[in-house]
Amino acid sequence: MDILNKIRNSREEEEKLKWRGTFAEYLDILKENPHVAQTAHSRVYNMIKDAGIEEIDGKKHYNFFKGEIFGVEDSLEKLVEEYFHSAARRLDVRKRILLLMGPVSGGKSTLVTMLKRGLEKYSHTDPGAVYAISGCPMHEDPLHLIPHHLREDFFKEYGIRIEGNLSPLNLMRLEKEYGGHIEDVIVERIFLSEDKRVGIGTFSPSDPKSQDIADLTGSIDFSTIAEYGSESDPRAYRFDGELNKANRGMMEFQEMLKCDEKFLWHLLSLTQEGNFKAGRFALISADELIVAHTNEAEYKSFIANKKNEALHSRIIVMNIPYNLKVTEEERIYKKMIEESDLSHVHIAPHALRTAAIFTILTRLKDPKKQGVDLVKKMRLYDGEDVEGFNEQDIEELRKEHQDEGMNGIDPRYVINRISSALIRKEISSINALDVLRSLKDGLSQHASISQEDKERYMDFISIARKQYDEIAKKEVQKAFVYSYEESAKTLMDNYLDNVEAYCNKNKLRDPLTGEEMNPDEKLMRSIEEQIGISENAKRAFREEILIRISAYARKGKKFDYNSHERLREAIQKKLFADLKDVVKITTSTKTPDESQLKKINSVIERLIDEHGYNSVSANELLRYVGSLLNR
Repeated sequence: MDILNKIRNSREEEEKLKWRGTFAEYLDILKENPHVAQTAHSRVYNMIKDAGIEEIDGKKHYNFFKGEIFGVEDSLEKLVEEYFHSAARRLDVRKRILLLMGPVSGGKSTLVTMLKRGLEKYSHTDPGAVYAISGCPMHEDPLHLIPHHLREDFFKEYGIRIEGNLSPLNLMRLEKEYGGHIEDVIVERIFLSEDKRVGIGTFSPSDPKSQDIADLTGSIDFSTIAEYGSESDPRAYRFDGELNKANRGMMEFQEMLKCDEKFLWHLLSLTQEGNFKAGRFALISADELIVAHTNEAEYKSFIANKKNEALHSRIIVMNIPYNLKVTEEERIYKKMIEESDLSHVHIAPHALRTAAIFTILTRLKDPKKQGVDLVKKMRLYDGEDVEGFNEQDIEELRKEHQDEGMNGIDPRYVINRISSALIRKEISSINALDVLRSLKDGLSQHASISQEDKERYMDFISIARKQYDEIAKKEVQKAFVYSYEESAKTLMDNYLDNVEAYCNKNKLRDPLTGEEMNPDEKLMRSIEEQIGISENAKRAFREEILIRISAYARKGKKFDYNSHERLREAIQKKLFADLKDVVKITTSTKTPDESQLKKINSVIERLIDEHGYNSVSANELLRYVGSLLNR
């Protein structure tokens, strides 16, 4: 009953939003809210802008796309600012077809669907309200009723520019139904809807021999010829093509580059002049965003054909590459799993991250920059601190390959392989090793992957496995450490006290006896050796730590456990080294004694309560790490 009440409430809300009145009354609405007369491109831009824009690390993040599209912030910013924003300001870019180009399963269709669903929702709000001449199959802009010779006066009074001509049907209706009295023409508020074919259209090519141009521009209703006496009478014409119905909103042109030429030529005048030819009528005005999507191979084939030059000049190409951030890729998988029948499955922590590491490696181009390998590049792209590299280095890496992200493994392949692993195991839990094994097995079945790429991808499986090995060891070792963060902080504070005394040539005071003592060289070296700091390099490293602490202090920031990546790594490894024998013995003993069993149960409990494992995946993790430590 609750859902029925919500449906009823929704219906009542929409009834309240409906409006119907004369053109004269519509002008009163315009006087108060000029934005009502915005163009289709402007409506799309304002829809995105009104959802909110956040600036993070100098890059714009649009809330409109949040939770649906991941890791392509640069592409989205370029799309919104260079295309939608410019088009909203009536710059020439609005006279271009928007072509989204990118690899399969890269988010192009998702982006278009979001725009369509967004417009439907936005048209129910005050800022997104759309009004049209009542009874018009093309939901025509009421301002087309204003004669051309009065439009300059209208602009001076209302500050609104009018583009486009009154359609043949409404021109006839104005004379026959309203006796030429523009002020009496009935105007109504409309709500954009793809299902109802109001302001949102979708065109998909089929067999060019059987598909008719009428699918785009409408057709003659031959049953009415006897009644109206002529094919050129607009009342004898069905204005029901996708270009007609998409007026005031947007049209998705699916697989545009596969279309027969006769369909594409209609887009030439529509994009450049804002009108198209239909039947035996004058040019029909239409205000709509045309968005298409394709892959790189099809686009190259299209532009190679000289016959397409005229259309090519009317296309704005926006690259939508694959995401190149491991963290964002992991979010893509989580979203896809939530939307699938796998949502009930327990996926062990780091399983999706391990898959994401493999996937991102397949998409990255080999770096030219000295001292950077693919793993470091992957970590830098993911926002990790890598010693010796900064933001400028990341920008340089991005500029090395303009087409980076246009190739590689797609997210659907990973989800398919996870499904395959689950079916094979016939259980409701899956871990990182299961995922990697399934990804590996799937490569031999993937017909579109070349032998050379398969060999490269096998190497990436091995790299992902090594990355997971490190994650798994740290996970278990953390679980073995009681109050891990506190232990790490205590060890770091002790180290920093000794480093400060060493660099300033001071002595330390024993907290218990109060006597002065020299800095603990043995403690400092036991930590520094964990990350390969040599005897000769120890002073430089220690001074670097003090400089970092001073820099934080000047900015009023606290230097903590996460402030220096290499020091954090050294502290972790020192703690883990001290525990390694305990972990090794406890995890690998086939018949643990009571003390060991208690430790194992305590670790399993912590893995479940604090790290997101279930009993199956926690036990599998312990066995695996035990085998790693005993190698």
